[in-house]
Amino acid sequence: MAENAEGDLNSNLLHTPYHTGDPQLDTAIGQWLRWDKNPKTKEQIENLLRNGMNKELRDRLCCRMTFGTAGLRSAMGAGFCYINDLTVIQSTQPYAVQELKAVAGVMITASHNRKEDNGYKVYWETGAQITSPHDKEILKCIEECVEPWNGSWNDNLVDTSPLKRDPLQDICRRYMEDLKKICFHRELNSKTTLKFVHTSFHGVGHDYVQLAFQVFGFKPPIPVPEQKDPDPDFSTVKCPNPEEGESVLELSLRLAEKENARVVLATDPDADRLAVAELQENGHWKVFTGNELAALFGWWMFDCWKKNTSRNADVKNVYMLATTVSSKILKAIALKEGFHFEETLPGFKWIGSRIKDLLENGKEVLFAFEESIGFLCGTSVLDKDGVSAAVVAAEMAAYLETMTITLKQQLIKVYEKYGYHISKTSYFLCYDPSTIKSIFERLRNFDSPKEYPKFCGTFAILHIRDVTTGYDSSQPNKKSVLPVSKNSQMITFTFQNGCVATLRTSGTEPKIKYYAEMCASPEQSDTAFLEEELRKLIEALIENFLEPSKNGLIWRSV
Repeated sequence: MAENAEGDLNSNLLHTPYHTGDPQLDTAIGQWLRWDKNPKTKEQIENLLRNGMNKELRDRLCCRMTFGTAGLRSAMGAGFCYINDLTVIQSTQPYAVQELKAVAGVMITASHNRKEDNGYKVYWETGAQITSPHDKEILKCIEECVEPWNGSWNDNLVDTSPLKRDPLQDICRRYMEDLKKICFHRELNSKTTLKFVHTSFHGVGHDYVQLAFQVFGFKPPIPVPEQKDPDPDFSTVKCPNPEEGESVLELSLRLAEKENARVVLATDPDADRLAVAELQENGHWKVFTGNELAALFGWWMFDCWKKNTSRNADVKNVYMLATTVSSKILKAIALKEGFHFEETLPGFKWIGSRIKDLLENGKEVLFAFEESIGFLCGTSVLDKDGVSAAVVAAEMAAYLETMTITLKQQLIKVYEKYGYHISKTSYFLCYDPSTIKSIFERLRNFDSPKEYPKFCGTFAILHIRDVTTGYDSSQPNKKSVLPVSKNSQMITFTFQNGCVATLRTSGTEPKIKYYAEMCASPEQSDTAFLEEELRKLIEALIENFLEPSKNGLIWRSV
């Protein structure tokens, strides 16, 4: 009898209009139960309905994911606001895009996020991730066509469709061939005694980094055996994000010590980010920040360009790019060397889009980066690429080894020539959107309505740029040169002491991030003073502008 009752209930769930008191929710419940053919996610919604969990149902079904800095990203689970089979189907109704001349590309990846998450990146025909207005137009199209097409749930379609083509091997071959454009010392690489350890953090990078090393003439790097094969549970790390530094690099650092390898290369699970660690003479490891690696890459790519270009090549045709929350070191190098430097909004989609424009106008782009260890050496792909960055870093280290110079020593040389750029980036967790909004609105109405702060503690503010509202006090018309980005919060403060600090919200996580950098001239070589000045400013920034105790912000735990 109980079994029949259960069967009747399931039948009722499928065919009866729902009366939760919320017409929007009733419609959404009906749509989900009709369209979702995955028994696991369908059962999650049925159980919530059965138990009268209307608030939970509303949270899951009455909102939809929107495009952030890196596509659609959310936890995996049932509901229109999560990543699951149905929302992927709805959202679909990536180098390869350019090479195959495709109209668009999709990549399913949670990148370096926790194992519970997944993500959905969309690439336009340019080969770069979509930017406005394409993101809004795609969301509009999703809303207009939410019912799955006939055949969408057919698992066998991929095997039977005449349109099916798997270009992986061909694309991989072409990509590896393209890598030769940014290899400058193949003969030297084949003779180096320097050993490398590589970890792919349970992701897809192992095979490709091994192949890239062969292209550059290196012996393959030593892989971390426990982390070289794909594992969606990321079983050896709490968080598969190499940006977190030494705490997540434990296995690779211990293996490097055992194998007498001085350099560790770590790519994140989808192999678009790169971390680098180097063993120092004192036995400690130096894990480079994204900004420090960018200083090295910027120096290296320009130095190689100078040595390998024709005499009549115009340096004014050369460009490097960075996101606006990243180090200004490339700007300092560009000012001294004569090439162009440009900033974009955060997110590599903006860099990729701008590079495409520059290439179409006959410009040469050597390097681009974002501080969150995302690098692009050359322009074979229009997105950050951990594979090419890893092998370029290896070549740079091997070249410096011939002169008995370490990566850290070369970094100091770069700073001595172009000016020390000392930066610190971190974040607070905040799960309440209204709190986040009030923090930023307070900064826009600090001492009086529509007045930004003139001081942060004792530090005088020279300029303020607010790309959320389009305001920039440094411009004659007070308007930001960067595009207005109303859907996220971001304010940049330029201080009279040479420091630049940005507060912004994450596009994919419940975080308020801060980025602060002391940009010194080459004459300022007292690093202890510069570091102390930066520390004091960050302290003032947190206490005066973020007020973590008052706002219940959670300090970064790692």
